[in-house]
Amino acid sequence: MMRKTIAFRSTVLAAVLAFAPAAMAGSLPAPTGDVILTVTGKIENTNVDGTAQFDRAMLEALPGRHATMETPWTEGKVSFDGPLGRALMEAVGATGDNLNVVALNDYAAEVPMADVLDHDTIFATKMNGEEMSVRDKGPLFLIYPFDKEADLYNEKYFSRSVWQIKSIDVR
Repeated sequence: MMRKTIAFRSTVLAAVLAFAPAAMAGSLPAPTGDVILTVTGKIENTNVDGTAQFDRAMLEALPGRHATMETPWTEGKVSFDGPLGRALMEAVGATGDNLNVVALNDYAAEVPMADVLDHDTIFATKMNGEEMSVRDKGPLFLIYPFDKEADLYNEKYFSRSVWQIKSIDVR
């Protein structure tokens, strides 16, 4: 049991140290895998030419959430995993009031910053424990906490629930 605890603490420490220089120096570690998200606009922490680029591992290292819920786009209850919206905004040092969330097909939605700060929104990287492919709404899907806040289950928030996300512009 002691070895598991030490291994867990080492893993957590490594994740914290990976992002600690970013918070202090205004830069993020460079992605080592395929970039699946680029954040631009009013951000303080960058890693590639004034942008914040993330690979899957970087996103999954952020504080996240696992949630099981019904959505208008899936059948039955589905589980989602991914970083919390507020954790992503903190990692990039976002200072704007709105997010322009853009999908691979160039669909875009304006999402108030308050949505990701005040609700447990998830930038889901996994659905039912599997990485989401482009065919299955991946690589990222903005999920509102429909499981915790039933009043969010309406067209207003459905229209902001972008899937196949490729970029976010903080405005």
